[in-house]
Amino acid sequence: MGRQALAGLIVVAALAGCAGCAAQQKAGGGTAPGGEGVTATTVRVGAVLTRTSASGYSTKDAEIGARARFERANAQGGVNGRRIEFVGAEDDNQDAAKGDAAAKKLVQKDGVFAVVPVHAPNFGGAAFLEQSKVPWFGWATGPQWCGTTTGFGYNGCLAPKPGAGSQTWWGHQFADLIGGAQGKTVYVQTTDSSGSKYGGTTISQSFQAAGFRLAGVNSGLPAAAPPPDWLPYVNKIMKSAGGRPPDVVVSIIAGTKFNTGLYSALKKAGYKGYLTDATSYDAAILKDPATAQALEGVVAAPMFEPFESTAPEIAQLRADVEKIAPGTTLTQHLAIGYWSADIFLKVLEKTGKDVTRAKFLRTANSGFTYENAGFGRVDYPKDHDEPNGCGALVRLVHGAFQVARNMKCFDNVPLR
Repeated sequence: MGRQALAGLIVVAALAGCAGCAAQQKAGGGTAPGGEGVTATTVRVGAVLTRTSASGYSTKDAEIGARARFERANAQGGVNGRRIEFVGAEDDNQDAAKGDAAAKKLVQKDGVFAVVPVHAPNFGGAAFLEQSKVPWFGWATGPQWCGTTTGFGYNGCLAPKPGAGSQTWWGHQFADLIGGAQGKTVYVQTTDSSGSKYGGTTISQSFQAAGFRLAGVNSGLPAAAPPPDWLPYVNKIMKSAGGRPPDVVVSIIAGTKFNTGLYSALKKAGYKGYLTDATSYDAAILKDPATAQALEGVVAAPMFEPFESTAPEIAQLRADVEKIAPGTTLTQHLAIGYWSADIFLKVLEKTGKDVTRAKFLRTANSGFTYENAGFGRVDYPKDHDEPNGCGALVRLVHGAFQVARNMKCFDNVPLR
């Protein structure tokens, strides 16, 4: 690193420290060892979400989930005597440059200790947070999460490098759902974004590991907005399995508008197979009859235990959310915010009373393991390089979600 770059980092660090001084004094109790968004009585955190986007995709509910979990922690006396001071969420508009700016604002201006949750498919602040040694927790939807020491996906790393462990749970859960994969074909549709294309690779292998035959992968769909004509994509799908439709179509696309368009076009073309994705477990879709009809029968694959479950951990989640936001509709994004915050709190608790970012990261990266029926399990530092291997299935039937398969974890296999 050159002297000018080093000097710049020192200036930035100094400015960030000064920006946090007033807030720390206002919170009372003075500054804890190391500062960095920590006082004797508080730990400051903020979030980066995709609140708004051109495609209509939004993760804004993750803020409610995180707040609910933080508020329960505060009501129980905080973590090792410190309350969580949640400063709210920045919107990256599903734009990488804005995500980078949002992360820098939270650290350099707002003086946060960690960024929790990060729930943005095209998050662009990873390099800055890694360089600054600032912890960040959320949904690891892209390769920017993987191979870091500071980014902690609540589900591990979903974009492992070749040779590292890759998930098989989606394929295995689906095979169990439909009575086996023998003789069944699967087609994977992604967009041209890096995260979506990488997901196409890992999910294809997940289904192949479970015994499905891959009929094809298409990553030519533009990620900016749904296409005006779905017919070219539908025609490829309908002839992909040796001139016939595949048994399963997997959509690795972020956005209800995309999936609604794709599924409607497939059904119009006479497709009778299974449709599945990672994002359609969303109660908001039920408010629009056309969207609900398009997604009828779709099997969503959340990486957490469904809200319809009778597990005690889900009952606790529901109670926590109801306490801070009565009447709130539970969504996948809310759950991701909640479980990301939950894991952060566990690491913070294990770190002890003497809290610095360096000590927090040492704690998290020195064999930290945590199991919870709500999201499965995490194991760091291993999960910096591979997914946690856990997930559930939910199906939309007659306008209501039903648990198709409860949360279960499967062994990963090396990514080819």
